[in-house]
Amino acid sequence: MTSSESPQAEAPGAPASAPATPPCFPLAGGGVTSARGFSAAGVRAGFRKEPDRLDLALVASDEPCACAAVFTQNVFCAAPVQVSRAHLDEGGATLGGGPAYGTARAVLVNSGNANAATGERGLEAARATARLAAGLLGCPEQEVLVASTGVIGQHLPLAPFEAALPQAVQALSPGGGPLAARAIMTTDTRPKESACTFTVDDPTYAGCTFVVGGMAKGAGMIMPNMATMIAVLATDAPLAAPDAHAALARVAARTFNKVTVDSDTSTNDSCFLMANGAAAPERPPFARDGVAFQAFERALEHVCTQLARAMAADGEGASRLVTVRVTGAATPEDADGAARAVANSPLVKTAVNGHDANWGRIAMAVGKSGAVFRQQDVAIDIMGLPVCRGGLTVPFDEAEALARFERPEVGIDVDLGAGDAQATVWTCDFTHDYITINGDYRT
Repeated sequence: MTSSESPQAEAPGAPASAPATPPCFPLAGGGVTSARGFSAAGVRAGFRKEPDRLDLALVASDEPCACAAVFTQNVFCAAPVQVSRAHLDEGGATLGGGPAYGTARAVLVNSGNANAATGERGLEAARATARLAAGLLGCPEQEVLVASTGVIGQHLPLAPFEAALPQAVQALSPGGGPLAARAIMTTDTRPKESACTFTVDDPTYAGCTFVVGGMAKGAGMIMPNMATMIAVLATDAPLAAPDAHAALARVAARTFNKVTVDSDTSTNDSCFLMANGAAAPERPPFARDGVAFQAFERALEHVCTQLARAMAADGEGASRLVTVRVTGAATPEDADGAARAVANSPLVKTAVNGHDANWGRIAMAVGKSGAVFRQQDVAIDIMGLPVCRGGLTVPFDEAEALARFERPEVGIDVDLGAGDAQATVWTCDFTHDYITINGDYRT
């Protein structure tokens, strides 16, 4: 998300909910190439030490298409972030400036090297990788967007791109999405993909079925102020680039921006949305205030929610997905701040790992969050088990609590009793493996 957009509160201008909007339907096994007219590949370029590790992904549209993106707000942003923003210049996407949208043909992602804190040399390397891909795809350099993930402060070599990009272009196929999703992984333990289909109640698009799909990576250095570390989304719905950005910014605020693994915002966060209109050829883009656009945004939110939850569940060393819900807050900012304080608390996260229903740590976290409330109005539940009412302890069965901690998802619910605002944030527990992974990250 650009620095002018709030990462914490719900983005303004979101369309009102429309019960008549048809629902979207999850697409089993779907991903970034489930939409018509998209292909992908994942190959080994040699950025990673492991001999069989895929580390270069390419996602391409058959034709140039509308594209929008949101990026990290970290001032120490990486070279590929700066280059991709410059390529998406129709929205005046200068670094730290306006919304990023324009026209794109492909997104190129490498893992194992972040190309961050690399100065002018890093910028030229990012530009050079875009030029290499563009030459092979037969499109302008500006139509190739680039992203990198991995170790900060190391220069990005071009030789792996020169050797592997021809292979990646040759391997592009609609069935290549799963390999691309694997190639963007760093400390992730599993790829993250999602897709759904939807139709619209608009006679202009009668007979059309649309798809939104995507892939993402993110396991550590995750508290995005825009999106996940790396995400590529694709749809065959017809969208104008500015409208695609409006939807993406809103949805990112409600999904990816509600994920935190360790409270750290990456230097490389990038989320791209490509829309080629292949499911409705020769038909106009969805009108931003129409029912078709609302149906698209609902489908986009479904896919991003699934990816966001998968990111949290696969946090570095994690054994549990933790969903923190705060209700009864005086303002949306208070709700988000309180939920984020609980989700980021090392004491809460280690208690979850230890299967300890220590609600005092949750109370401590909301109390330091800055949210306005009275402690005597607070209620706390852990996995549906009441543990605090009126700011005071409620006797509960410790054996029952211990049994509930065996569930793959731990729910923490806090009612502040101060208003009607609410927020949901996804996180994970902290394990010994988190320390091991990050202590050994460069070695």
